[in-house]
Amino acid sequence: MFKRDVKSLSDLLQTVLRKEGFETPLLQRRLVASWDAVVGPTISRYTSDKFIKNQTLFVKINNPALRQDLSMMRQKLVQRLNSQVGSFIISDIKFF
Repeated sequence: MFKRDVKSLSDLLQTVLRKEGFETPLLQRRLVASWDAVVGPTISRYTSDKFIKNQTLFVKINNPALRQDLSMMRQKLVQRLNSQVGSFIISDIKFF
């Protein structure tokens, strides 16, 4: 009998994504999409543009007072967003 190396579909998909270089962009996309779930609906109403560049999440906040409050909570938001995705994706958040 032949001994077969049986792997689950999720393991194979993860291996292919990592090999082809699509894992990091996929995780970055998930992190940006999880912004609304992490900060809640009230804060997400005041955000418009979100993107990641050089491990920094840039978020446009329309309310100056909210921008100042969120800038004081940057490290906690970084930890929550990274834990939501399950990987270290961003190291800082810049609000503009």
